[in-house]
Amino acid sequence: MPTLGNPLLAACVASLERQAFSGMEIVVVDNSGKDEALQVLRGAAKAHVLSARANLGFGGAINHAYSRFPAEFLATLNDDAEAEPGWMESLVSALDADPGAGMAASLVVLAETGRVDSAGMCIARDGSSKQRGHGSPAGEWEIAGEALCPSGSAAIYRRAMLEQTGLFEEDFFLYCEDTDLGLRGQWSGWRCLFVPAARVRHHYSASAGRASARKAWLVERNRLRLVVRCLPVSWALLAPFSSLARYFWHVVSMLEGQGKAAEYAREGGGALSLAWIVARAHFDLLVNLRRLWRQRRRIQAKPGSRSRMAEVLRQHRISLREVARQ
Repeated sequence: MPTLGNPLLAACVASLERQAFSGMEIVVVDNSGKDEALQVLRGAAKAHVLSARANLGFGGAINHAYSRFPAEFLATLNDDAEAEPGWMESLVSALDADPGAGMAASLVVLAETGRVDSAGMCIARDGSSKQRGHGSPAGEWEIAGEALCPSGSAAIYRRAMLEQTGLFEEDFFLYCEDTDLGLRGQWSGWRCLFVPAARVRHHYSASAGRASARKAWLVERNRLRLVVRCLPVSWALLAPFSSLARYFWHVVSMLEGQGKAAEYAREGGGALSLAWIVARAHFDLLVNLRRLWRQRRRIQAKPGSRSRMAEVLRQHRISLREVARQ
């Protein structure tokens, strides 16, 4: 798990130390540059703390930890989340029982409300990824099944899948890297399970903040990178038009006081600020388009995967209006 010195870190690690699953290594990557995790975790005898000289971002921190402690499964847990008893055992058991599944999603519940934060991820036509079931009663998500991919806040990945797809894309730094990895797994033929018995309590965005210009920039920039890298051509060609529709629904939701755009406005941002962020993100896409296109060709190279991928995306699609309202 990566951390920036979150005060909830001690509770997170303690929840992992209480897991009954044997052979589990707990690895904390301190992204603060100040060894804050070492100070917080002085009493955590089972945790390995790796101090990064600079902030590696979410994906970079996970990759760094996995390179030092490789294993049959890689589980990720946000430093502002707590795993309930049986979390790790439930995830590993689900993957052991299904060799065709390369990843699994937990049932993540918001600590503040008891409602669902994530039951896996879903995706919109413009590449926007959102938590499946966000805000709904947890009792509605008690049946195991499949998801598009797990939320990186509480996920597990099979080593065999990671050897095919590679690890998290470090250029994303923060946000959307879990969707990117999950889509790469789907392109390689791996499925994602949803395991409701693997429950986690999440203090939403306690690490990165709920709404900020930095968060909006990273989400929009990485969404565009994901479109080029991971979406089938039929989706990618329509993505610009779908984006315009989502921007329209963001304006509507902002006027209604709902969704991330409205939250951003309440935090001191405005429509012009968001428009500038969108413009910057598209400029970044143009600058990096050739490199991203080369990556796309490698990711989508597996023969016969396009028709399967189109069906997977259809099954786990979320409407653009719903994206704007979340």
